[in-house]
Amino acid sequence: MEAQAQGLLETEPLQGRDEDAVASADYSSMLSEEEKEELKAELVQLEDEITTLRQVLSAKERHLVEIKQKLGMNLMNELKQNFSKSWHDMQTTTAYKKTHETLSHAGQKATAAFSNVGTAISKKFGDMRNSPTFKSFEERVETTVTSLKTKVGGMNPNGGSFEEVLSSTAHASAQSLAGGSRRTKEEELQC
Repeated sequence: MEAQAQGLLETEPLQGRDEDAVASADYSSMLSEEEKEELKAELVQLEDEITTLRQVLSAKERHLVEIKQKLGMNLMNELKQNFSKSWHDMQTTTAYKKTHETLSHAGQKATAAFSNVGTAISKKFGDMRNSPTFKSFEERVETTVTSLKTKVGGMNPNGGSFEEVLSSTAHASAQSLAGGSRRTKEEELQC
């Protein structure tokens, strides 16, 4: 009897095999007429309650839709809210916090490393510029530039400005073109 009482108290829903066993069992022979009438009355009452609950649920769902329409809520807004809530919930998880913390720490280390590399490179360039080899190279370039200025500027002690050299070169080119076109005309006349 205790096994039967325990079976009636189970809260788990019936599974496929359980339903088959219950459907194939014939309990009507074990029940008295009075118990059968009570169970039929209970069955009718449960079916009425289920119907009433379905009607109440349907009415509440319609009322919910009306309220949402009045508030201007639609499916897209609900999806946005659900997404925002899910995103917030995900951000509050321990795994997300640990991952965020780890990546943030790694980013800080990378930033510091890049900063150190930049500082080291700047220092090396500074050291290189002050080295005797670079000073020698700088002097050679300066000598070469001075020499070129002297050659381009002719005997002018100042070496001439870039604009002056450019102007004189353009003037010389224009004269040679003018002289070249005269020769061509003279050659044509001779033919």
